[in-house]
Amino acid sequence: MTLFPDMVRGVLSESIIGRAQGGGLIEIGYHNIREFSKDKHRKTDDTPYGGGVGMVMTCQPIYDCYESVIRDIPEGNKKRVIYMSPKGRMFSHQVAKELSEYDNLIFLCGHYEGVDQRILDEIVDEEISIGDYVVTGGEIPACIVIDAVSRLIDGVLSSSECYEGESVASGILEYPQYTKPREFRGREVPEILLSGDHAKIDRWRLERAVEITRERRPDMLALHPEIEESLLPKKKRRVKNV
Repeated sequence: MTLFPDMVRGVLSESIIGRAQGGGLIEIGYHNIREFSKDKHRKTDDTPYGGGVGMVMTCQPIYDCYESVIRDIPEGNKKRVIYMSPKGRMFSHQVAKELSEYDNLIFLCGHYEGVDQRILDEIVDEEISIGDYVVTGGEIPACIVIDAVSRLIDGVLSSSECYEGESVASGILEYPQYTKPREFRGREVPEILLSGDHAKIDRWRLERAVEITRERRPDMLALHPEIEESLLPKKKRRVKNV
């Protein structure tokens, strides 16, 4: 639900997400809040009570848009209404996994100074933030969440391995990737990747992933000590007391 459906459609109609829609794996509807305004000028905002700068999106067009959306959702479907907001729960891979379990996700994209609190109280199940910064509207944040969730739907990617071993999803950051040519501007592909020894390649990749995570996101590594510990010789690994 947005004032700028073409802005969202342009992003989500391309690449993997576009193909997923074409293949019937996911369905994305674009609902223009302005079309539901009862104002003769299709106005969807007004000045805030109590004063202040900017405009606030009004309740009526949003609520009528919402009613139109849920009218088409089959009875019994598990749905969740999300408002994109810097005040919300921080988005993460775990949140994406949770959202992928729903049959229907409804995103409300605010603009200007946001939306009337009463509409949030009336229809929104959860507010979600993509980070500690502010953008001009909820459309781009919604696209990020939709993309991340859609990738977890069966069939959208060629295999679950495409996302289970990626940065963050695996618990640590991803190892470096290389492709042809073997040499570029004096920089060679690591010899181990050309060896054909898959066990050694897997260990090298894990070592590099741990190294990068330790350097850039030690907080992540602290949550998964078992990953780093798996690289130690067996005799040096901790033994849990039973």
